[in-house]
This record gives sequence, C-alpha cells and structure tokens, in this order.
Amino acid sequence: MNYSELLRKKVLYEQAKDTLPDITVKSYVQAFELEYTHNSTAIEGNTLTLLETKVVLEEGLSVGGKKLREIYEVINHNKAYQHVKASIAQRQPLGEAIIKDIHAILTENIMVGGIYRNMEVYISGAAHTPPAPNEMYRQVENFYADLAEKNTANAIELAAWTHAEFVRIHPFADGNGRTSRLIMNYQLLANGFLPVSIAKEARLDYFNALEAYAVHRDLQPFADMIASLEEQQLDRYLGMIERQEQQE
Repeated sequence: MNYSELLRKKVLYEQAKDTLPDITVKSYVQAFELEYTHNSTAIEGNTLTLLETKVVLEEGLSVGGKKLREIYEVINHNKAYQHVKASIAQRQPLGEAIIKDIHAILTENIMVGGIYRNMEVYISGAAHTPPAPNEMYRQVENFYADLAEKNTANAIELAAWTHAEFVRIHPFADGNGRTSRLIMNYQLLANGFLPVSIAKEARLDYFNALEAYAVHRDLQPFADMIASLEEQQLDRYLGMIERQEQQE
C-alpha cells in the first residue's frame, strides 16, 4: 500500500471537489449507495439483483418472489448508512453506542438488534472460530478500548483493523459482516476519505484477507484491499473533476 500516494490524491480531491456540479455529485453518491447496499447484502446471501435493490430503495416497491427479510435487509442497510453519515456530520467518534445503533437499524423488523450474543457461533468454511460468549465480552471490551486509543496515522489501516477485528470477534448473533463494513466506512469518512464498496464478485479474496487477520493477525492483505478500493474511488472523482475542467 502506497499511503503517501493515497494522501496526495485525497488532497487533490479535497481541493477540487467543490468545483463539481451538485447534480453530478448527487447522482454519483446515489449510484454508489445503491451499489454498496447491493454488494454488502449480497455478500451475506441476499438474492436481490442490483435492479431489484434499486426498485426497493428508490421506488419503495416490493419484489415478487423475494422473502420479506431480504427486502428489509436492503432497506435497513441504506438506513444504517444514512445514520453513519449523519453521525459523522455531528463529529461523533465511533464507539459502542453508535455500533449498537447501526446493528439495531440493520436488523429492524428481522430480529432484536444491538444486543450481543449469549451463545457460541461457528462460521462455515472458516479456519477461525469466534470466541465463546464470556471470552467474546472481554474481547469486545478490549476492541472499544483499542478503538479509542488507536493511532490514526494511517486511516486506511485503522479502517481495515476496525472491520477485521470486529468481525473476528463476531459479537452479534447475525449481521456482523454488514456492521463491520459500515464501521469500516465510518472510519474512512471520519478521516476525510471516500467510502468503499467490496464487490460481491470479490468476496472470496475478501474472506481470504479477513481469514489472514483472524488466524494469523496479518492485517496487510485486507489493508491493501481497502487501499486499492479507496484509490479507485479517488481516481473516479479526480477523473470527473478533470473532465469538468476540460469542459470549462
């Protein structure tokens, strides 16, 4: 990961982002949020297509032949992301209350959210087994303590660690993956970076990178993955800015 190059592009983006027309930015943000909700729910097995997700979110329509739970998953994910953005706008640092609120919004009409599990869980196909409840409570307390003290010298690594460590602990009975991807973007946005979306097609690489951290505490593969996605996002905006300048 070339963090200094990311910072250089971030500075260029910050200097010129206000030159983009509002309608361009709004349409891109809408497209990103739709894609992000689709990818994040699809990674967990939601079967709605991108177009079906768009119909649910933008038209408020239900989709025939789909489970109600799947409809709620995409509606709730979009709501939870709006809550993330609102909390950052209020300059609230990421902590336990916000994470529990995010989970509660994600699981609305599906299950009671914002409550830690009191049973053991297993992740099929993974070499890592999440800690048993008593150990999980100790680890999640350590997670929040570390979160408050983490050095933000490298915001990409902080975002990657926040996701990888939280999902390793697996504190909720369900919804840990979606919550982890939201709190990862919370850290990126809070540090002035752009949010990223992990494509459902990349989920094998994504799971392998998380496994490297869970089993060997090797954060590098996942941090590199997030850095690459961040660079793609910055390049998209810089491309839009360049095209805008050429038209003027």
